[in-house]
Amino acid sequence: MTLSPGLALPAPRADTPLPATVLAALTRAGVPASALSALVIPVNGAGSDRLRYQADRPVNPASVMKLVTTYAAMDMLGADFTWRTDFYTDGQIDNGTLRGNLYVRGGGDPKLVLERIQDTFFALHSKGVQVILGDMVLDHSSFDLPSHDPGEFDGESLRPYNASPDALLVNFKSVVLNFQPDPKAGVAYVTSEPPMARLAIDATVPLSRSGCGNWRDTLQARFDDANTIRFEGRYPQRCGEKVWPVAYQEPDSYAERAFEGLWRASGGAITGRVRVGLVPKEARLLHEAYSLPLTDIISDVNHWSNNVMAQQVFLTLGRLAPPTRQEARSAPIGTFTPLVTGRFERSREVVARWWRTSFGIRSTPPVLENGSGLSRNERITPQGLGDLLRHAARHPQSNKFIESLSVAGVNGTASRLARGSNSAARGNAWIKTGTLKDVTGIAGYVDATGGSRFAVVGFVNHANASAARPALDALLEWAASQPD
Repeated sequence: MTLSPGLALPAPRADTPLPATVLAALTRAGVPASALSALVIPVNGAGSDRLRYQADRPVNPASVMKLVTTYAAMDMLGADFTWRTDFYTDGQIDNGTLRGNLYVRGGGDPKLVLERIQDTFFALHSKGVQVILGDMVLDHSSFDLPSHDPGEFDGESLRPYNASPDALLVNFKSVVLNFQPDPKAGVAYVTSEPPMARLAIDATVPLSRSGCGNWRDTLQARFDDANTIRFEGRYPQRCGEKVWPVAYQEPDSYAERAFEGLWRASGGAITGRVRVGLVPKEARLLHEAYSLPLTDIISDVNHWSNNVMAQQVFLTLGRLAPPTRQEARSAPIGTFTPLVTGRFERSREVVARWWRTSFGIRSTPPVLENGSGLSRNERITPQGLGDLLRHAARHPQSNKFIESLSVAGVNGTASRLARGSNSAARGNAWIKTGTLKDVTGIAGYVDATGGSRFAVVGFVNHANASAARPALDALLEWAASQPD
């Protein structure tokens, strides 16, 4: 992303000394101070910066980049925005039977989970659709996405965090395996959800007397066949009940298998097959299934750092039709609501323009790839995040945005921060965390003991970044202890 010709960024401001506690934590971690970028500024803009250290340097923010995506969505779409999954038919309903096809067009719902699909199927039953004499056709065309290898990023293809976005994203493309040991029978019983058509899963696995340890490895699970999940090892009895969410090994067929399995489990029947296709123009709308509101979605994204949900939100921003040149001069971007096909490149353009119109040229615009932070290429400056946090604090929906962040020492991914019994930040800081190989970071708000609220941003980009987390905790404590 580049600035318009003739515009220049403000000159970098001088650094301030790092707190002694932060420097000491960096030294213990074997990380040089040059690997840290940090900013502590009053949210109301009054008074001088409390801390500034390499704040104009672009860094990889890891999942902290979700703050850009979620706040842009809050500002452009509104807190009550919802997604729609539409159900169409080209047939007629007669005495509980649909004589024709049922079409399902995804609208990018980030949290189309099992319970909500089941509720929708029960609603269709109440409208007379219990038997489908035809096919169920799944339309994913609202997003146009490149091919995706779930193991490409870090080799962990079965980790749910590597699931790819989808206009019809069903249950995060995951299968949840539950293990319940029965010592008398000498086995652990295996149950799973959702019910997946044409997927056989071993119902039991023998028990072992070994320690729990790395119990997933001892199962020796086999995921090499899309039609089976098998266990060639044993389950440690000492583990008790465990749950293992895994990304389905053939993600492209997940929605078809899950929709068919859930439809039959709901009491529905179908004579045809579940397949991918497009909704024909002549089909009529039969039912609309609405998502949870945006506030609930961004709370999940920021509390638990859900990558695929963040990408769904990011792609939705790209569905805003680009304005004409005249429109761009005269109206804010949020007024352009017609939807087009979502693509990552469109989302980058929309967010770049929003950044320029919301923050002017005060800070370097971010470099975005997918909006989730699950990227080696995304970049932002601490000053840019500080400007965003200040802007968000003045927003009419600021409370909802701040409440989407996890509370230090209390919940979400920030629960591991501020753990000390005398922590000033515990319960008084709303933080988004970020972690990748070579990256650790925090950003959010802190209510200091002196009564002021500060925006706090800190990143370590270094090969030993994971060991430097205590330095960011020290930064948070230092900010929380600031006098008025």
